[in-house]
Amino acid sequence: MKEITCEEMKKWQKDSYLLIDVRDEGLRLYGMIPGALALDPEAGEVEKRKIAELPKEKKLVFYCEIGRRTRDFEEADFPEHPECFSLEGGYIGYVRSYTADEKDREDKQRIAEESIRKKFHKQLFSPFAKACKLYRLIEEGDHIAVCISGGKDSMLMAKLFQEIQRHKHCNFELTFLVMDPGYNADNRQLIESNAKALGIPITVFESDIFDAVDTIEKSPCYICARMRRGYLYSRAKALGCNKIALGHHYDDVIETILMGMLHGAQIQTMMPKLHSTNFEGMELIRPLYLVREQDICAWRDYNELHFLQCACHFTDTCSTCHEDGTTSSKRLETKKLIAALKKENPYIESNIFRSVENVNVDTVIAYKKKGVRHHFLDEY
Repeated sequence: MKEITCEEMKKWQKDSYLLIDVRDEGLRLYGMIPGALALDPEAGEVEKRKIAELPKEKKLVFYCEIGRRTRDFEEADFPEHPECFSLEGGYIGYVRSYTADEKDREDKQRIAEESIRKKFHKQLFSPFAKACKLYRLIEEGDHIAVCISGGKDSMLMAKLFQEIQRHKHCNFELTFLVMDPGYNADNRQLIESNAKALGIPITVFESDIFDAVDTIEKSPCYICARMRRGYLYSRAKALGCNKIALGHHYDDVIETILMGMLHGAQIQTMMPKLHSTNFEGMELIRPLYLVREQDICAWRDYNELHFLQCACHFTDTCSTCHEDGTTSSKRLETKKLIAALKKENPYIESNIFRSVENVNVDTVIAYKKKGVRHHFLDEY
């Protein structure tokens, strides 16, 4: 299929073409090109019929994550439409081009901050502040390294930290820490550009983690995540911080609980905070613990912000990984399962979340405490 660049597409009349997003749901959660339709011609005849029913006079521009998949589409598969194109660089290419010519940074920062204080106060700031108070995540004299990966979650977390610091209920310092584990120049530039547009004064340091995990065949995402956390702890401590903050949200928590049961044969959760076992005096906190992902996405889209979901070498094939090493497909599978269960029980999400707050040890066959395994027969 013929390729078209973002710059060439921008010269067309907006009503002369349609954008077709063929990525999976997990990737679309990180953002879509405004106005695009989510259809996957490879998913079956139903999707193909939907494409066939689109206005014949309009050009169709297909895009995946980085452009490789749609480039291999055959124009003959869409005989109803004489002009079909593959967007060069895919969604990632669009994000980079969009950021490169972004104007009025001061307005973007002001509008983003106002939306947190007004439109999204109840959905974002209130649960953020509640988690900080409920789990005692921010304490007097803290110096917190707000770890920014460049995605929607960590960028919003940074803005929420700036907002709560304005209230001056507690004296604490912030360092907005970005680790470059081996990004290519475009991805590094995108993170820096978004941070500048949002008024986040980032501190960037470099490591060679991507090169180190490139040769690892088994569980590279898990090892990468562990190494990244170690580097963040080390640099944060060197900067005088006593805590690092990560951007895991409510949906990450319930998905982790369910995946642990279904795939790991264990009951565990992401803790709102925990002590580091390798860096004395350091803590990890998760202030987005009570914030819903759909609200993060709504804030991002309202402010027309565009972020990369992952920029590692392994995602160059239109897939993605998660902070804890799980793949996009496994998380997406769990998201769909929770959504299906919610149709029958609207309280399913809160029930999963609260289940690890209501563990009755008297009815558990075995459990671990500080690494020591206990069995019910020990005290039977």
